[in-house]
Amino acid sequence: MAKNDTRRRAIADAGLQVLAAEGSRGLTHRAIDVAAQVPVGTTSNYFRSRDALIEGLVERIGERLAPSDEDLRRRSTGAPDKALFADYLRDIVRRLSDDRNVTIALFELRLESSRRPEVAAMMGAWQRAGFDADVAFNASAGLPGGRREIALFHYAVDGLLLDRLTTPIDPDRSTDDIIDDLVAGLLT
Repeated sequence: MAKNDTRRRAIADAGLQVLAAEGSRGLTHRAIDVAAQVPVGTTSNYFRSRDALIEGLVERIGERLAPSDEDLRRRSTGAPDKALFADYLRDIVRRLSDDRNVTIALFELRLESSRRPEVAAMMGAWQRAGFDADVAFNASAGLPGGRREIALFHYAVDGLLLDRLTTPIDPDRSTDDIIDDLVAGLLT
């Protein structure tokens, strides 16, 4: 049977919704069939095993969270300074915050990777690729900071998002203000 890429993405999106709502224990082929409103067995036609499903979800997270070509072009032509770097971070946080279920699913997969080495391998490869892309973009755009600073910002953004998606420490403080403080504190 020929696979339909649009349907595969829709099923993966339903899988991300299930993962965000139910956690990894609730992530089953049947639960995704129900969420995607497809006949029973459809998810397993596209993702034969749990590992194939998780790999498909990781791939879909990457697609949904990727910056647009226009955003990358705009930032690559801006003045390489702390303000542009803060803008870049704001965009990352915006994409992660706007797609709440995808970000929660991402955190769920990261937690699952602490228990399952095969998930850790998939997530590790995906995270390293994203990190390396950020480092390369930063260097090509002439932005301040190198690998160390980019790593520190990844750690900070992960903590910021976990805070904002769960029970915020300071719910009245704007995310933009926090990002400005992070940039000022980490890029000295």
